[in-house]
Amino acid sequence: MPAIVIKRIYDEASKNDGYRILVDRIWPRDVSKEKATLDQWNKEIAPTTELRKWFNHKKERFEEFAIKYKEELHMHGKALDDLRKIAQTKQVTLLYAAKDEQCNQAIVLRNVLNSTL
Repeated sequence: MPAIVIKRIYDEASKNDGYRILVDRIWPRDVSKEKATLDQWNKEIAPTTELRKWFNHKKERFEEFAIKYKEELHMHGKALDDLRKIAQTKQVTLLYAAKDEQCNQAIVLRNVLNSTL
């Protein structure tokens, strides 16, 4: 089965990325649409503005952020199902803009998707 991987939007796109989807609610700074080479920008499955602002990329809030974000994701079943279907046939790369590679929404989203594939 193809993999679901995560990658910063600022990293160079690769043909091995498969289906590239931006999972941020706001467009990342200094990235042109051409450079992003996206297959999809799905704001719907990104954390809400309120949750994103509350989290503010503070590591000490990541566990609670993950719980709250998973709750938000459950309200977007169709979008998650659509991603799962894509992931069953090709690699999916979840793209995010955060600087922290260990504490970000793409990690949470990947875990949710992987738990139901």
